[in-house]
Amino acid sequence: MPDRERTAYIAGIGAYVPPKVVTNDDFSAIVDTSDEWITQMTGIKERHFAEDDEATSDMAAKAAEAAMKMAGVDPTEIDLIIIATATPDMFFPSTACLVQHKIGAKNSFAYDISAACSGFIFAIVQAKQYIVTGAAGTALVIGAESLTKFTDMTDRNTCVLFGDGAGAAVLKGSDGERGIVDHYLRCDGALSEYIKLLAGGARKPATHETVDAGEHYIRMQGRKVYVNAVKEMSEAVVTVLEQQGLTGDDIDLLFPHQANIRIIQGVAERAGMPMEKVYVNIHRYGNTSAASIPIALAEAVEEGVLKEGMLIGMVAFGSGFTWGSAIVRW
Repeated sequence: MPDRERTAYIAGIGAYVPPKVVTNDDFSAIVDTSDEWITQMTGIKERHFAEDDEATSDMAAKAAEAAMKMAGVDPTEIDLIIIATATPDMFFPSTACLVQHKIGAKNSFAYDISAACSGFIFAIVQAKQYIVTGAAGTALVIGAESLTKFTDMTDRNTCVLFGDGAGAAVLKGSDGERGIVDHYLRCDGALSEYIKLLAGGARKPATHETVDAGEHYIRMQGRKVYVNAVKEMSEAVVTVLEQQGLTGDDIDLLFPHQANIRIIQGVAERAGMPMEKVYVNIHRYGNTSAASIPIALAEAVEEGVLKEGMLIGMVAFGSGFTWGSAIVRW
């Protein structure tokens, strides 16, 4: 293993999901589906929906407050806020700027990144660079999504998949064993057609026609996504381990993006990890995109499953296509 270098560690983790729970049986009253079919195909049993007046920044701020409390950090100590989201409150200003104001982090600079479901991993790697170079001392990284507001509730192929929520991490500098050990990030824009939200941007601004055509909803080619997700997530896990001279046996827990239980199982098998080492909570929250990994981390800490000193892996795959992995000493 390479000599240890200065890095950044996760000093605090927090999550928030809206109280409104939507079960598979609720969907069976809306579209032609059933609890049995959804569970078998996705592993999802329920998910949380934001209220109409609850936006991405609202959920992100609550997750941030929980993470700062755990880290023992005052908002004025935050130097940097990065929010990973594909569902911002608006195009501009950034959701990160809105959260900066909501939590009182008046000494920070803030911005959003868009890497879909891979966003949290991309964001913690960015934050690490700021910390290692001395450009920031304490960073707040948040994955937050309001996916259900962009979901066609008449499309049974997508409506059952998504949930809303936010997860946040406070990062600080580390010269010790704790911290982000290594990462692997990739994308392939040639495959961008397979998950997209077509209208509302500069290519196709909002019109009555785009609204009537349902082009402001998420559209996905599920089979293409599944095949690529298993392949690239598996490769990402194996690659980041090989970069450090490690194998799956060295990892205490793997935190995959919670998109589909069959994808998670496929990745675990290819990476040579038993499912006992893979943290799964998709049955409770569905696919929350960039929020899924930090929500899982926060839940694992609360349950006492994730403990200080553990060597963990994170891996995600999303629209773009984007994908990435990281090894972290907790």
